Amino acid sequence: MSEVKLAAETRTEFGKGAARRIRREAKVPAVVYGHGTEPLHIALPGHELQLALRTANVLLTLELEGKTQLAIPKAVQRDAIKGSLDHVDLLLVKSGEKVTVEVFVHTEGELAPGSFLVENVLNTLTVEAEATHIPESVTVSIAGLEAGASIHAKDIKLPKGTTLAIDEDAVVIQVLSAQAEEPAAEGESGDAAAEA
Repeated sequence: MSEVKLAAETRTEFGKGAARRIRREAKVPAVVYGHGTEPLHIALPGHELQLALRTANVLLTLELEGKTQLAIPKAVQRDAIKGSLDHVDLLLVKSGEKVTVEVFVHTEGELAPGSFLVENVLNTLTVEAEATHIPESVTVSIAGLEAGASIHAKDIKLPKGTTLAIDEDAVVIQVLSAQAEEPAAEGESGDAAAEA
């Protein structure tokens, strides 16, 4: 698990105009909440935050007014065109505390010979893990699987200290047989449209 230190500044101005001013200074407006505390409005360095958020479930150490606090990203808002960060919601966590997060599911291996397709029914798996030991992803072997095979949440080996937070019988991956499309008979589609 990746941990990144960021210097945070308290925000006293709110609204669209204030948020634009913060972004012009290459910073990102953010809100930190959790543990029954009042939401704390802060500004974070934009470039460093952008780099940190490339890692799924990154643990952030926020340095604010001489104190440090641990937080994980809960919601990230990006500009639809530029892709830049508009706003981030962070959840306070403590070392040893269990949190519920989503981790990516990666597949490895080759299917059995034949015309088979892998369908990722779930791209992420909801798990509960210690805040300072959140896995970035889980890997599932699909080696030798044929059509009709499926992998359930309970079949996935999770890292030590991590437990499922979804139904253990939920289908995560299934293997389908590839079906070739039959070509339409000549003139079939045009004649049907003319008759209608």
